[in-house]
Amino acid sequence: MPLHVRAIATNIAVVCFFAIGIIGWISGLSPFICCKRALIATVVTYVIATCAVRAINAILLNAMIESKMNQRKEGASDSGD
Repeated sequence: MPLHVRAIATNIAVVCFFAIGIIGWISGLSPFICCKRALIATVVTYVIATCAVRAINAILLNAMIESKMNQRKEGASDSGD
């Protein structure tokens, strides 16, 4: 079953937004700079997370397909003997 790309990427991006905002606030930056950096980091994180989840989905689907093919090959060879 493939993972939900948009939901996972959005959750990761939101966590990143607040983490970068809090780090900037603790560092003593102005609110505008904190917000700007957090928004940029959020966009970058969303794009990276989307690509990562899609890659994971491709790997999982390939593994599932290979597993089914191996099961069918084993079933065909067992019934042919």
